[in-house]
Amino acid sequence: MAIAKAERLMNLALCLLGTRRPLSKRELRESIEAYLEAGSDDSFNRMFERDKDDLRELGLVIETVENLDGEVGYLARRDSNRLPPVTLDAEEAAALGLAAKVWQQARLAGAASGALQKLRAAGLLEDIDPYETHSALEPRIPVHEAAFEPLMLACRDRRPVAFDYRKATAAHPEPRHVEPWALECWRGHWYLAGWDRDRGAERVFRLSRITGRVRTRSGRFTVEVPDVVTVRETVASWAGETADRTALIRLRTDAGFPLRAKATSVRELGDGWDELEIPYGHGLDAWLVEFGPDVVVLEPAELRADVVDRLRAVAKG
Repeated sequence: MAIAKAERLMNLALCLLGTRRPLSKRELRESIEAYLEAGSDDSFNRMFERDKDDLRELGLVIETVENLDGEVGYLARRDSNRLPPVTLDAEEAAALGLAAKVWQQARLAGAASGALQKLRAAGLLEDIDPYETHSALEPRIPVHEAAFEPLMLACRDRRPVAFDYRKATAAHPEPRHVEPWALECWRGHWYLAGWDRDRGAERVFRLSRITGRVRTRSGRFTVEVPDVVTVRETVASWAGETADRTALIRLRTDAGFPLRAKATSVRELGDGWDELEIPYGHGLDAWLVEFGPDVVVLEPAELRADVVDRLRAVAKG
């Protein structure tokens, strides 16, 4: 059904864009096969009005013109539906090329390459090679999670989604119903920020913990989407980038160098252990679990409990 409607909308758009004079409903019905198959005039009229509204919502400018006989006709003038020419200077072209290069190893590689080809056709400077290597550093954004693409589309189209999500402290996934805001990458991991309808609060989900298929849902968002800066701050906080306290841990000597880089103080305890004071924010428990038996949390008590809960969840499989 979705494919049939898309084909019908495309045919209607081509008819309206390809005519030099307004076309009446009768002429459009005779030109489009799907309209000819309509069972009655009422059915055709309802279908046509819905299609016309859908095309206008997609951005097509459709004019309604009445001729001398009082008959109403429709057309979409090309000059009203043509984008202005794309002009890029060297810096802008280089920035777009760099952005496309980032996605070469990701699921959007094909889309990025196609976009660059269109930009070249629209005036991208010929002497600029977006894929030319300019330094020893190669930007990459790895995307391995199957949930990335459907969530990216849902964020773009403002469509609610449903998926099963396994918290780090839980042995089994739970269903979530979310209004997705944005996808952000932190420390090599992708996160989804959005509004959790079941909990009535904003939440951040790590894509690697989404299990099964992401399912889109009908309906509109019930909560206003925050600006991009606020969303990034939310993800940074949930990913552990915002720390307002300190934690005390024991760490094996010659282990956990990322933790040592974050430490505000290090004290040798002997017997192969050191004591570290590190910034404590949301997500620290998940990070500490990654170091396994090389880390022991001394305080605060709630952090120690969170780490123990995560380790138990891992042990349960």
